[in-house]
Amino acid sequence: MKKWLYTLMFAWSLSCQAEGLPDLGDTSQEVMSPQQERKIGEQSMFEIRSDKDYLDDAEVNDYLNQIGYQLVSHSNEPGQEFEFFTINDNSINAFALPGGFIGVNTGLILMAQSESELASVLGHEIAHVTQHHIARMVAGQKVDTLTAMAALAVAILAARSNPQASQAAMIGMQAGAIQRQLNFTRIHEREADRIGLDTLQKAGFDPHAMPIFFERLQKSTRLLDNNIPSYLRTHPVTSERIADVANRVQPIPYRLVPDSMNFQLVRSKLRAMQNQPQEAIRFFRNAIGEQKHGNQTAQRYGLVLALLRTGQVENASQEFIPLQELTSQNPMIATLGGKIRRMAKEMTGGIEYYQNATQNFPQHRALYYDYIDLLVESNRLNDAIRILNDQVISYPNDVRLYERSARIYASLGKRQEQHHALAHVYILRGNVHGAIEQLELAKEAGNDFRELSIIEKELKEFKEIASAKAKKPY
Repeated sequence: MKKWLYTLMFAWSLSCQAEGLPDLGDTSQEVMSPQQERKIGEQSMFEIRSDKDYLDDAEVNDYLNQIGYQLVSHSNEPGQEFEFFTINDNSINAFALPGGFIGVNTGLILMAQSESELASVLGHEIAHVTQHHIARMVAGQKVDTLTAMAALAVAILAARSNPQASQAAMIGMQAGAIQRQLNFTRIHEREADRIGLDTLQKAGFDPHAMPIFFERLQKSTRLLDNNIPSYLRTHPVTSERIADVANRVQPIPYRLVPDSMNFQLVRSKLRAMQNQPQEAIRFFRNAIGEQKHGNQTAQRYGLVLALLRTGQVENASQEFIPLQELTSQNPMIATLGGKIRRMAKEMTGGIEYYQNATQNFPQHRALYYDYIDLLVESNRLNDAIRILNDQVISYPNDVRLYERSARIYASLGKRQEQHHALAHVYILRGNVHGAIEQLELAKEAGNDFRELSIIEKELKEFKEIASAKAKKPY
C-alpha cells in the first residue's frame, strides 16, 4: 500500500501513556470541520479501494459494518457516519481515518477469540473518530490548512515508524515541533480505551473482553521475538493500560455474551480464503472430525468453501447437506447454497431460489451479486438493471454494482449509461483522471437532460479531487 496512505491510516493510531486531555474546547473544530475530516477520509478511501490489499468481500465488510454500527449507535456521536472495511493482511492491525473510516486487518479478525474482543478494538477506533483526535493534533500544532495537516501527518508517522528516514517528510517543519506534537498525542490512547469500553458495554458486548485481548496482544510480542504486531507499534499496549482497563471492568458483573453465527462464519471464510485450498480442506476436516474446538457449523461452512476453491463441486454439494441441517436461516449459508447451484449448472429453479433468498435476506449484498449475474446469464437484462439501480441507492460506493451496470448497459447499447457507470468504477478504484474521461464520453453519448445534469455535477467534483491530489505534498 502507498506510503502516504499508511500515513493517513496510522496518524490516528499514536500511543499515549498519560492521563487526561487538554481542554481544546472548540479549537479542533475551528481547525478542521467534520465536513473537512470526511472529505479527507473519502479521498483516502479512493486510494484504499484501488489497492490490492483492500478486501473487496461484501460479506466480510457487511459483517464489520453490522457490529460497527451496533457500537456507533451507543457511542457519544450516534449520528456520525462510519464505514468499516477490511484489509487482506495477516498482520494484526486496525486503524481509523478522518471522517469515520475504520479498517481492520484480516489477521486481527482471526486473532480475536470472541466477537466481543473484535468489538473492543472497533470501539477503541470509533472513539478515536468521535473524539476528533486528528483535529486535536492539528489544533495543537496550530496548522490551519488541509495541505499543512497532511504534511504534519506524514511527519508524525515518519518520526514514529522510521526516524532515520523521516527527514524528507519533515520538509518545512522543525523536528522539535514534530516531537512536541508526537508527545501531545500520547494522551489519546487512554481516552479511546475509556470511551471505547463504555461504548462496548452499552452495545451489549462483554467489556471484560478488552483487557483479555490486550493481554494476549502483549504476550504475543514474546512469542514473535522482534516481529511485533503492527497494532502494538501503533497502539502500544503497556501494563499500565491493561491495568487501567482491567480496573474499570472489575466492578462490572461478568455475563456470557455468545458470539453471533456470522462472526464464526466470517472467520472460517477468511481461513478458507487465505490458506492453500488443500491445507484449508485438511484443517476443516480435522476440526470436524475432532469435534472438540470451534463451531461445527462454521467449520463445515469453511470446508465447503475450500472444496469449491479446488473445483470439487460434487463433494462441496455433499458436505453442504449436513451444513443446511445445522442451520438454514443464515444469509451467508444461503449465499453459499446459491453458489453451489450455479457452479453445478443447476439453472432450473435458480432464479426462484434467489428470489426467495433475497426476500429472506434483503440486505445481504453477496446474494444480489449472484442473483444479478444469474439474470444476465438468463438474458433478463432489464430485470438485472432494475435490481442494480435499487442496490446502488443503498450502496453508492459499491464498485461491483457499477461494474455490472456498465457491462449490462453495454449489452443494451446504452452508451451514456455505460460510460457513466464506468466513471464510478474508475473513481472508486482511485483513477480520478479515468473517471473524468468516462464522464466526458458520457456527455457526448446521450441527451438525457437529467442524466447530463448529474454528469456535469460529478465532473466538477471529480476535477476538484484531481486538483487536490495534484497539490498534495507526498
